Amino acid sequence: MAALLELAGITKRYPGVVANHDVSLEVAEGEIQALLGENGAGKSTLMKIVYGLVRQDEGEIRWKGQAVTENSPVLARHRGIGMVFQHFTLFETLTVAENVALGLDPQAAGPDLPARIRDLATRYGLAVDPMAPVWSLSVGERQRVEIVRCLLQSPRLLIMDEPTSVLTPQEADGLFATLRRLASEGCAVLYISHKLEEIRSLCHAATVLRGGKVVARCDPTRETARSLAALMIGKAPPELAHRPSRSDGPVVLKVRDLSLRPSDPHGTNLRRIGFEIHAGEIVGVAGVAGNGQRELLRALSGEDPRAPQAAIELAGQPVGDLNPRRRRDLGLSFVPEERLGRGAAPKLSLALNALLTGNRHKLTRAGLIDAKAIDRRAAEIIRHFGVRAAGTHAEAASLSGGNLQKFIVGRELYEDPKLLIAAHPTWGVDVGAATMIREEMLALRDRGGAVLLFSEELEELFLLADRIAVMFHGMLSPPTPIRELTPESVGLLMGGAGFDEGDAGRAQAH
Repeated sequence: MAALLELAGITKRYPGVVANHDVSLEVAEGEIQALLGENGAGKSTLMKIVYGLVRQDEGEIRWKGQAVTENSPVLARHRGIGMVFQHFTLFETLTVAENVALGLDPQAAGPDLPARIRDLATRYGLAVDPMAPVWSLSVGERQRVEIVRCLLQSPRLLIMDEPTSVLTPQEADGLFATLRRLASEGCAVLYISHKLEEIRSLCHAATVLRGGKVVARCDPTRETARSLAALMIGKAPPELAHRPSRSDGPVVLKVRDLSLRPSDPHGTNLRRIGFEIHAGEIVGVAGVAGNGQRELLRALSGEDPRAPQAAIELAGQPVGDLNPRRRRDLGLSFVPEERLGRGAAPKLSLALNALLTGNRHKLTRAGLIDAKAIDRRAAEIIRHFGVRAAGTHAEAASLSGGNLQKFIVGRELYEDPKLLIAAHPTWGVDVGAATMIREEMLALRDRGGAVLLFSEELEELFLLADRIAVMFHGMLSPPTPIRELTPESVGLLMGGAGFDEGDAGRAQAH
């Protein structure tokens, strides 16, 4: 097939770092090509150059054989290039339909747009409510909006940056079917993902970046996940196998009969949720996004303090109506599902972001910020978790998604909490860093900490968790030892099998 997009000698420099160095690649019509590399390897920067968000310092872009002399997102969309970003580009105060309209030509954003969104979402299995405000959506639901908005543009080249990071396996399978159909119709796809098995099953070719340079090109169907990982990081990645907990300590978190109406009209009612987590164990929570995970996370972290005081106990203390700081004082650490905005303040330095959730007694002096202390804290997190950044004073927003995720997880683990609540902790993180984060969570468990892990990756839950529960329509199944579960049985629970909606509804009304 003819080359649709050609990049020749692309170089992009930032102060203190060369994001891309002499990168060349071609993508043919109907080809699904993977772009692989560690966090900070330059993948997202390269795709932003193609999409016109960033201008290269050197090199040339050719589209259908013609040199691109002017570029911008508007011009890229007119050429037929669509992009699904790793960090969402949605306005929270607008509805789904209004956000989609902003990405379309005015004549294409008519009054029938909500109906077209529903039709396309149904066809591709990406449930979206066109009239819901974006601020009320979970991370997984926002990802669906980004994908639907892009597909409505009928692109000839579709760029996808970690599109399945917060999708369930079933949703991901539906997306893959869509991409294969688009490719059969001549659409090209540039696909960034750290999930190497999906690269092997989906992509026709792969280009590997390391340190901003192309280091390999290969046919991923002829590679193994380990060999692809070795190309990315320059060596064979460490292996991690499930190891059961050796401890059965005291109860760290107890939730009893927690029923809570959502604070927004598009949220999910929490319905009679009850469970316990002991010191020295990891409890995993599976479920399709939008089934109450966001509401439960906010109730447990203290962001939503409307629960009855006795409904949530932390380290033996009733905390249902306490704010996040007071819960942290009792030993809670929290990795939220959104990196920018909730996990980190984008415009603040890494040092100040370390202060946001750190132990105030160690990072302040006489009520004033101890600048040297927070700088040391940030430097230790950067070093221990291998965060690629220009230093402790780099803004959080300047980091790649995976590196920011490593920093946030490292910041929370640095406190050595009694309880770590983590939502999608390895979202968008490369294979080596994901293994390290998982090892750190296991190490916390093994020294007596408790972990509540929310994840839509069943493989991750079965690798780490001692027990797994499933959320469905605001209900939570009893946490069950993983030896009594299979991915198939968990998948059935995710679809609602075994949940009694009638009983839960009556309990909620009561």
